[in-house]
Amino acid sequence: MAKIKILLAEDHILVREGTREIIQREPDMEVVGEAGDGNQAVKMTGKLCPDIVIMDIVMPNLNGIEATKQIKAKYPDTAILMLTAYDDEHYIFASLDAKASGYLLKTARGQELISTIRAICSGESVLQPSIARKVIERYHAATKPGSKGMTGPLTKKEMDVLRLAARGISNKEIAEELNLKVQTVRSRLKKTFKKLNVSSRTEAVMYAMKKGWISLHELH
Repeated sequence: MAKIKILLAEDHILVREGTREIIQREPDMEVVGEAGDGNQAVKMTGKLCPDIVIMDIVMPNLNGIEATKQIKAKYPDTAILMLTAYDDEHYIFASLDAKASGYLLKTARGQELISTIRAICSGESVLQPSIARKVIERYHAATKPGSKGMTGPLTKKEMDVLRLAARGISNKEIAEELNLKVQTVRSRLKKTFKKLNVSSRTEAVMYAMKKGWISLHELH
């Protein structure tokens, strides 16, 4: 089985070494390169063709958000996971606008990093629960929800999955919560995206909140 190829973009060598050590323990992953700034990250992505770039935000020469924009413009199939010490809304929303697939704080445990990498490489968009809540709360404050209790074109089963996805948990965790197979969860999300004409969990959740299908108190 082909390994997940990972490029580390982080200017602190000690952090890079620690992250690499965690990843290299996994038999299905390999670190194919390391970049010390955003410019290097863009160049090395073109050279090494990684499946995912683990990107710090604050780096010299070119920051992680600008590097993400360039990588996604040139190499759209490469996924980006922001791994940062910052949970500021400015950085979160700028990263999402740059098309990062995930946002994880450096306070996360090693196993959370590993599960997030696998989730992103299987097509998921992953936000750490505390980050997901910031996104939802900001969106909720800026919109006027529609009629509560309605679910539009979605079935009850699809809504059950979407409500849990809104908490920022992985497909595997959703499957465990609902006693389903992970493939079933993926299938329901895929159908949800198609029905709502969106391409990610975040877009689907925002759409549902705007329509009043999901309320803020359900996300506790």
